[in-house]
Amino acid sequence: MKNSIKYQVPDIKSPIPRFSLYLLLCALYLLFAGCSKEGTGGKATIQGMVKHHSDPIPGAVIYIKYGAEESPGTDITYYDASATGDANAHYEFSDLKKGDYYLFAVGFDSNIVQTVIGGIPVEIKSKTETVTADVPVTE
Repeated sequence: MKNSIKYQVPDIKSPIPRFSLYLLLCALYLLFAGCSKEGTGGKATIQGMVKHHSDPIPGAVIYIKYGAEESPGTDITYYDASATGDANAHYEFSDLKKGDYYLFAVGFDSNIVQTVIGGIPVEIKSKTETVTADVPVTE
């Protein structure tokens, strides 16, 4: 007579493993779906001019910081991208997501023969919005 050991796998019908899986999937969804942060990859645009008082400052360099409501300072390494204003002082940042941005501009005012700097917070409120924001600069 052979000794046979029978092992039976318990039948688990408890809702706990299924509930744990559900919680894990919800957490992963919130982690990745909620991570749509400011920056590129969207369909919105920020455009405008750099102005010293009412005078346009052509050729100014405009820096943008994603996810900022306040100035990160004058150190340009803190910014995420840049654009150079054209001959009419117009600049544009396109393909942005909705959210908060800070613009910082550096230019040269030939009327006073001096470097001018300044910045402004900008908010994009919808996914396809075009925001016009003139960046004020001062000496």
